[in-house]
Amino acid sequence: MAVAATGLLGAGVASAHVTANVYGSQPTKGGYAAIFFRVPNEDANLGTIGLEVDFKPEYGIGGVRTKPVPGWTAVVTTSDLPAPVKTASGTEVTKAVTKVVWTAQPGNKIAAGSSEFQEFEVSAGPLPNNVDELVFPTIQTYEGGKVVDWTQLSTPGAAEPEHPAPTVQLAAQVSGDGDSPAMNMGGTTTTEAAAPSGSDNTARWLGGAGLVVGALGLGVGAGATLRARKAGAAGSNRTEGTE
Repeated sequence: MAVAATGLLGAGVASAHVTANVYGSQPTKGGYAAIFFRVPNEDANLGTIGLEVDFKPEYGIGGVRTKPVPGWTAVVTTSDLPAPVKTASGTEVTKAVTKVVWTAQPGNKIAAGSSEFQEFEVSAGPLPNNVDELVFPTIQTYEGGKVVDWTQLSTPGAAEPEHPAPTVQLAAQVSGDGDSPAMNMGGTTTTEAAAPSGSDNTARWLGGAGLVVGALGLGVGAGATLRARKAGAAGSNRTEGTE
């Protein structure tokens, strides 16, 4: 099922180009990202039935997950790299994702004309830490075998090419980025957030109170044991005296 363009914002819709978009904060070098490839239909008579997105081997992206799209199938291709690629944490990657292909099932396509588009989402990482921009050469396939290559590179200061490749800008790497966090479809990493100062103070107060209560309990128990021992000793003396 395609998404109607009416009422939705985005450069991909306005320019009718295949674009890569990131919802939320800009992904960082060495981190993870949820990327949406937005695909409009530019042919007035033919519907879009396929999309192929290439991941450059030099990026060394070892993990890619796709979000299900009703009526479409997705296949992720992983290939041996010609040379190992090091991640931000220093891990060497010898196999990486090089391609993701989506194919429309019968009766499902992005309809002809420019009133509909579809988004194909992936969660990918770890991202490379030695580039400022990710470039994803993309092939859009229409009914009847028509193919449009979205592979042209944009040049700063020059006019936009007719079929530019989708790109994603990367922010500078921050402390803690690497390939240890888990990946999910929300484009975030599963890390433990620091507790707010209020709850932290409360936790400390409760911990201190627990120690005080524990100490009092030990004192009470020790006193009871001492009294029991004294009572036992007095009883023994009284018994000896009667003998």
